[in-house]
Amino acid sequence: MALVTPVALLPATEVGPVHFIAIGGAGMSGIAQAYADLGVEVSGSDRDDSAALRKLAAAGVRTHVGHDAAQLGDARTVVVSSAIKPGNAELDEARRRGLRVWHRSAALGALMLGRRGIAITGTHGKTTTTGMVATMLIGAGADPGYVIGSPLAASGESAALGGGPAFAVEADESDGSFLQYPAEIVVITNIEADHLDNWGTPERYVEGFVEIGSARAVRVVVSSADEPASREVASRLRAAGKRVVTYGEAADADLRLDGLELTPRTTAATLHDGEEGGRLELVVPGRFNLHNAAAAYAVGRELGVDGATLRAALGAFAGTQRRFEFKGEAAGVRVYDDYAHHPTEVAAVLRAARPRVAEGGRLVACFQPHLFSRTRDFMDAFAEALTLADVIVLCAVYPAREDAVDFPGVTSEVLAERVCARGSEVTLVEGVTDAATALARLVRPGDLALTIGAGNVTAAGPALLAILGGERE
Repeated sequence: MALVTPVALLPATEVGPVHFIAIGGAGMSGIAQAYADLGVEVSGSDRDDSAALRKLAAAGVRTHVGHDAAQLGDARTVVVSSAIKPGNAELDEARRRGLRVWHRSAALGALMLGRRGIAITGTHGKTTTTGMVATMLIGAGADPGYVIGSPLAASGESAALGGGPAFAVEADESDGSFLQYPAEIVVITNIEADHLDNWGTPERYVEGFVEIGSARAVRVVVSSADEPASREVASRLRAAGKRVVTYGEAADADLRLDGLELTPRTTAATLHDGEEGGRLELVVPGRFNLHNAAAAYAVGRELGVDGATLRAALGAFAGTQRRFEFKGEAAGVRVYDDYAHHPTEVAAVLRAARPRVAEGGRLVACFQPHLFSRTRDFMDAFAEALTLADVIVLCAVYPAREDAVDFPGVTSEVLAERVCARGSEVTLVEGVTDAATALARLVRPGDLALTIGAGNVTAAGPALLAILGGERE
């Protein structure tokens, strides 16, 4: 998959009617809803029916299950994701007609025109930090626009137009599409090699962050002070004349966290910001979430909101779906789900979960590797991260856009061998149904079970709860 090339933008109100291919996806449905809310005529299709598709239909969007050239109707603009390839009937028809074909990032960028754009990017934490910015600005009365890759847990919404000047977006670096957004504020949560199938080398991946921070429209870059690659990018941007605000636990951070409290009931720290600083307390767990909140706070301060208001609003953030999301409890076992799909993310969520395990209970991880290329590139790092769990269930690799034949020898069996070599035991399963069955055999009262991965492993948690609930009855 090649990197996305930015294109010239037009205001969103001038490009309709708009047809979205794969409209039910997490990255598309919120944008489609925003266009519909603007009064633009919107249609779209997806391979399968889904709750997102039905929600859009209820809002007046013309939706279709399956792809057919006739479904374009009188569209003038067709929006696609990186997953849509030539050979898709609707895309091919759009090309044949000479319609405007935009990547989803261009459709999102068009919504940001005329607003104070905030692009939140980084290898990890984009979704949560964007959700925090949206929640924080809503709580501060700023009525922001936002588009997030996962719905807010509190509202179930992943997008809103808002009436205020700010518009915050989760800016995906995986395919280079983050370079499309007309942002005034850029947040770089962290930088760690990933998506090398697109970028080629870790060095080129880092250059992408330099490029987004260097854009002419960018007034300030908010960046982690605790992570080497982010510090390198911040230094280069400052040398080029950009203003950079750093956050974290480093002694030289502009917004510094210290006095961290990480217990089963408390996630808190002191956030130093001159006279505006004070105690920051969250309901979502984990050290990384304190860092995400500090990044969001920096955005709020750049928008002129006082520190006390921002900290109070951040304390109301309840998370986003698929980010350490509580799925339920049955037979004394609590079940959570998380989208982590990079070894650093897997390790972080397991560390965040550990204090939540009941006394005498165990941390049970069910992991589904996502992409053969990522599994190949980080095999040992995944193995090391998984040893943080007490019980490990390992699913087959979720291929997404890749084919197993192109990655000989890259299997969950090999990953299991690497985990076992580190002294842990692994239960290997094929799919989600097998995972739920295996987990039901392994868990016991007091355990915390966590399903992890960017594929369909999210279905294993509810299936496990159904099994346990049936046994209890």
